[in-house]
Amino acid sequence: MNDSISDLTTRIQAFVDARDWRQFHNPKDLAVAIAAEAGELMQHFVWQQDGQIEARVRDKRDEIASEIADVGILLFELADNLGFKLGDVMAAKMEHNEHRYPVEKARGNNRKYSEFD
Repeated sequence: MNDSISDLTTRIQAFVDARDWRQFHNPKDLAVAIAAEAGELMQHFVWQQDGQIEARVRDKRDEIASEIADVGILLFELADNLGFKLGDVMAAKMEHNEHRYPVEKARGNNRKYSEFD
């Protein structure tokens, strides 16, 4: 990583402010935009079978990276606008998931935590 979450968030907010877009970037619209950009990311993979996915990623790498970046940028902005320190909430969620998905139960399977014995 070449930039911290804080540095990227500051850069994103400066970009938005320089264009006077904050008036359009309310929580609802940012959440909708995240979903829309995630949909654009998913379009790269819809109907692709296992053997096709690797080729798709190789052939469309820059486009896929751009969609991932769009989702991330909007997510960083939304978290900051709502007063969340993204790194902190992500770390807290990882800790929560570590308890939900203990290695001894989760390793090598895709069951949801509620399906563990």
